[in-house]
Amino acid sequence: MTDANPAIDAEPSPEGGDNVHATAPGGGPVVAAPHAEYIDSCDLPTPWGTFRLHGFIDRATGKEHVVLTLGDLANGGPVLARVHSECLTGDALFSQRCDCGAQLEDALRRIAAEGRGMVLYLRQEGRGIGLINKIRAYHLQDTGADTVEANEALGFAADLRGYGLCQSMLAHFGVTALRLMTNNPAKVVALQKLGIAVSERQSILVGHNACNRRYLLTKQDKLGHFIDTAGK
Repeated sequence: MTDANPAIDAEPSPEGGDNVHATAPGGGPVVAAPHAEYIDSCDLPTPWGTFRLHGFIDRATGKEHVVLTLGDLANGGPVLARVHSECLTGDALFSQRCDCGAQLEDALRRIAAEGRGMVLYLRQEGRGIGLINKIRAYHLQDTGADTVEANEALGFAADLRGYGLCQSMLAHFGVTALRLMTNNPAKVVALQKLGIAVSERQSILVGHNACNRRYLLTKQDKLGHFIDTAGK
């Protein structure tokens, strides 16, 4: 489809800041964003093809982020892309509590099939609350809370992620417009506020299972994600 231990303090969203300038696609102000500094790159063979892995550092926080690219990004129109937030449990440990790992794999597969695209991999684990707090949130979910209630019980908003670093990452590659693989309309809006054009939203409906059905329904009902869970 297109279109209950005390929590450790989470880091502020990297998209913070009240300064705005210019005009975003759709007429709104462009949000001033933090800067990701390019460091180096290397080849990254994967089951779907050899991507290029680019390393960036946010000097303000010391966090390291990466971008995977394939093909000529600067020419050829809007780039097929996914902005993916780190999920150790889903991306690396094969957890079925979420759909993150399956989404990352599907995004890489789609990009490889097209021969052109990118994944911006942002280090904001647990929708921005960090790994240890995410484990605490999972503990609360084990006792009956949903994903939003668990974050709020720990003193956090439902989603603390920011996407400001995407602005300088995309600028490094000369990319100004995306065909974005996401189920999250708030992500589209956040990127547009940074002056990044999103010409198309592509759903990424994979990784649904009995273990994450409630999680997906909560993202749909409370966070506004476009997730078709019928029959899942």
